[in-house]
Amino acid sequence: MNPMHWLVKLALIIAGNAFALWLANRWIPGFVLTTPLAGLILLGLTLTILNFILKPILTLVLGPIIILTLGLGVIIVNAIILWIAAYLSNLPQLDFIHGSITIQTIPALILATLVVSVVNFIIHIIA
Repeated sequence: MNPMHWLVKLALIIAGNAFALWLANRWIPGFVLTTPLAGLILLGLTLTILNFILKPILTLVLGPIIILTLGLGVIIVNAIILWIAAYLSNLPQLDFIHGSITIQTIPALILATLVVSVVNFIIHIIA
Protein backbone atom coordinates (compact mmCIF):
# COMPACT_ATOMS: atom_id res chain seq x y z
CA MET A 1 0.00 0.00 0.00
CA ASN A 2 1.05 3.53 -0.69
CA PRO A 3 2.14 5.40 2.51
CA MET A 4 0.31 8.49 1.29
CA HIS A 5 -2.92 6.47 1.20
CA TRP A 6 -2.48 5.61 4.89
CA LEU A 7 -1.85 9.25 5.81
CA VAL A 8 -4.95 10.40 3.93
CA LYS A 9 -7.00 7.66 5.57
CA LEU A 10 -5.68 8.63 9.02
CA ALA A 11 -6.47 12.30 8.38
CA LEU A 12 -10.00 11.35 7.24
CA ILE A 13 -10.57 9.27 10.37
CA ILE A 14 -9.35 12.08 12.66
CA ALA A 15 -11.49 14.64 10.82
CA GLY A 16 -14.45 12.24 10.91
CA ASN A 17 -14.13 11.76 14.67
CA ALA A 18 -13.89 15.52 15.16
CA PHE A 19 -16.96 16.02 12.95
CA ALA A 20 -18.86 13.32 14.85
CA LEU A 21 -18.08 14.99 18.17
CA TRP A 22 -19.22 18.32 16.74
CA LEU A 23 -22.47 16.72 15.52
CA ALA A 24 -23.07 15.14 18.91
CA ASN A 25 -22.50 18.53 20.53
CA ARG A 26 -25.02 20.18 18.20
CA TRP A 27 -27.78 17.56 18.37
CA ILE A 28 -27.58 15.81 21.73
CA PRO A 29 -28.61 17.55 24.93
CA GLY A 30 -26.31 16.56 27.77
CA PHE A 31 -23.25 16.19 25.52
CA VAL A 32 -21.24 19.39 25.76
CA LEU A 33 -18.01 20.37 24.00
CA THR A 34 -16.19 23.44 25.23
CA THR A 35 -13.30 23.68 22.82
CA PRO A 36 -12.28 25.72 19.78
CA LEU A 37 -11.59 24.12 16.40
CA ALA A 38 -7.98 23.21 17.21
CA GLY A 39 -9.15 21.49 20.39
CA LEU A 40 -11.78 19.64 18.42
CA ILE A 41 -9.09 18.27 16.10
CA LEU A 42 -7.07 17.20 19.16
CA LEU A 43 -10.17 15.47 20.55
CA GLY A 44 -10.62 13.73 17.20
CA LEU A 45 -6.99 12.59 17.40
CA THR A 46 -7.48 11.40 20.99
CA LEU A 47 -10.58 9.44 20.02
CA THR A 48 -8.75 7.93 17.03
CA ILE A 49 -5.85 6.81 19.23
CA LEU A 50 -8.24 5.30 21.79
CA ASN A 51 -10.08 3.48 19.00
CA PHE A 52 -6.80 2.18 17.63
CA ILE A 53 -5.43 0.97 20.97
CA LEU A 54 -8.44 0.09 23.15
CA LYS A 55 -11.07 -1.09 20.68
CA PRO A 56 -9.34 -4.41 19.82
CA ILE A 57 -8.74 -5.13 23.53
CA LEU A 58 -12.30 -4.28 24.57
CA THR A 59 -13.72 -6.22 21.63
CA LEU A 60 -11.74 -9.27 22.72
CA VAL A 61 -12.75 -8.95 26.36
CA LEU A 62 -16.41 -8.28 25.57
CA GLY A 63 -16.49 -10.78 22.70
CA PRO A 64 -19.10 -13.08 24.33
CA ILE A 65 -21.44 -10.13 24.91
CA ILE A 66 -20.96 -8.98 21.31
CA ILE A 67 -21.78 -12.48 20.05
CA LEU A 68 -24.81 -12.88 22.33
CA THR A 69 -26.22 -9.53 21.24
CA LEU A 70 -25.55 -10.31 17.56
CA GLY A 71 -23.09 -7.45 17.22
CA LEU A 72 -24.95 -4.78 19.18
CA GLY A 73 -22.40 -5.16 21.98
CA VAL A 74 -20.02 -3.13 19.83
CA ILE A 75 -22.08 -0.11 20.92
CA ILE A 76 -20.99 -0.89 24.49
CA VAL A 77 -17.35 -0.93 23.35
CA ASN A 78 -17.77 2.40 21.57
CA ALA A 79 -19.56 3.91 24.59
CA ILE A 80 -16.70 2.84 26.87
CA ILE A 81 -14.17 4.43 24.52
CA LEU A 82 -16.17 7.69 24.34
CA TRP A 83 -16.54 7.73 28.12
CA ILE A 84 -12.76 7.22 28.50
CA ALA A 85 -12.16 10.11 26.07
CA ALA A 86 -14.44 12.31 28.20
CA TYR A 87 -12.68 11.15 31.36
CA LEU A 88 -9.26 11.93 29.87
CA SER A 89 -10.42 15.38 28.79
CA ASN A 90 -11.24 16.20 32.41
CA LEU A 91 -7.80 15.30 33.74
CA PRO A 92 -5.78 18.41 34.63
CA GLN A 93 -2.57 16.68 33.47
CA LEU A 94 -3.84 16.75 29.88
CA ASP A 95 -4.18 20.51 29.69
CA PHE A 96 -4.34 20.59 25.87
CA ILE A 97 -7.82 18.99 25.98
CA HIS A 98 -8.74 19.79 29.59
CA GLY A 99 -12.47 20.13 30.19
CA SER A 100 -13.38 19.65 26.56
CA ILE A 101 -16.08 16.95 26.81
CA THR A 102 -18.83 16.74 29.38
CA ILE A 103 -21.32 13.88 29.21
CA GLN A 104 -24.10 14.62 31.68
CA THR A 105 -26.40 11.59 31.31
CA ILE A 106 -26.32 7.97 30.19
CA PRO A 107 -28.79 8.63 27.31
CA ALA A 108 -26.48 11.41 26.10
CA LEU A 109 -23.58 8.93 26.15
CA ILE A 110 -25.58 6.34 24.21
CA LEU A 111 -26.82 8.82 21.61
CA ALA A 112 -23.36 10.35 21.19
CA THR A 113 -21.95 6.85 20.78
CA LEU A 114 -24.46 6.14 18.03
CA VAL A 115 -23.58 9.37 16.23
CA VAL A 116 -19.83 8.69 16.45
CA SER A 117 -20.35 5.06 15.37
CA VAL A 118 -22.41 6.02 12.32
CA VAL A 119 -19.90 8.66 11.21
CA ASN A 120 -17.01 6.22 11.71
CA PHE A 121 -18.87 3.56 9.74
CA ILE A 122 -19.38 5.97 6.84
CA ILE A 123 -15.74 7.12 6.97
CA HIS A 124 -14.48 3.53 6.89
CA ILE A 125 -16.68 2.75 3.89
CA ILE A 126 -15.38 5.81 2.01
CA ALA A 127 -11.68 5.43 2.93
